[in-house]
Amino acid sequence: MTATYETPVVLDRREGPYGEVVLRRHGELLQIIANGCFLMDTSDGRSERLLVDAALDTLGARPEPRVLIGGLGVGFSLAHAAANPRWGAITVVERERAIIDWHLRGPLSALSSQAVADPRTRVVEADLVDHLRETSATYDALCLDIDNGPGWTVTEGNGTLYSPAGLASCARVLRPGGVLAVWSAEPSPEFEETLWNAGFPQVRTEEVPVARGVPDVVHLAVLPG
Repeated sequence: MTATYETPVVLDRREGPYGEVVLRRHGELLQIIANGCFLMDTSDGRSERLLVDAALDTLGARPEPRVLIGGLGVGFSLAHAAANPRWGAITVVERERAIIDWHLRGPLSALSSQAVADPRTRVVEADLVDHLRETSATYDALCLDIDNGPGWTVTEGNGTLYSPAGLASCARVLRPGGVLAVWSAEPSPEFEETLWNAGFPQVRTEEVPVARGVPDVVHLAVLPG
C-alpha cells in the first residue's frame, strides 16, 4: 500500500505589521505560520497547560490571582486558565490582529470561544514588549509564550523580552512574590542565569516529558515577597 499525505490547506493569509501570518489546516490540525516559519499547531498543548499550571502552583494559596498571558497562539493557555476558577482575572496580550480574529470568529474559536467569553478574560491587541513597558496594571503571574523561546526567536524584536531590559519590565508589573513563567522550545541555562541577574532569587525549569528529542520547557522565576 502506498502511503498518502494530506496537503496543508491555507484558510487565511494576512499581511500584518510584522510580516505575513498564515492559518492553515493540515489534516485535523490547525497551524499558525509566521513569515514562512512554523510557530505552533493544535496537536498537543501540554507545555502550554504546564505554563499556566506551574505559575498558579508557585503562587500557592494567593486568592484570585491576576494573570497576564503573553501570546494568544492557538488558545491552549487561555482555555486552560479560563477552565480554572482560581484565576481572578485573565489578560491576554496578542499583537497580531489576524490571530485575534481567528479566535473571535474563525476556526480557532472552536478551542477558545468559552474562554474568550469568560467575564474574567480581556484580550488586548498590543505588542507584549510595549505593553509591559507602558501598562499601569499589575499582575500576580506572567505566562509568556510569544516565540520559540529565549534561544531562537522568529521575530527579531521579540528577543528584547528576554533581555535584562525586558525582564525589568516584567518585574515592574509583577506584584511582590509574583511569578514569571516563560515557555521555551528547549532548555536554556543562559536564560536561567539572566533571570538570576535580573533580580529573581528563585529560578527553576520544568520540562514536558518527550519520548525522544529536546523537551519543551517552562522557565519559572519568582520575585521576592
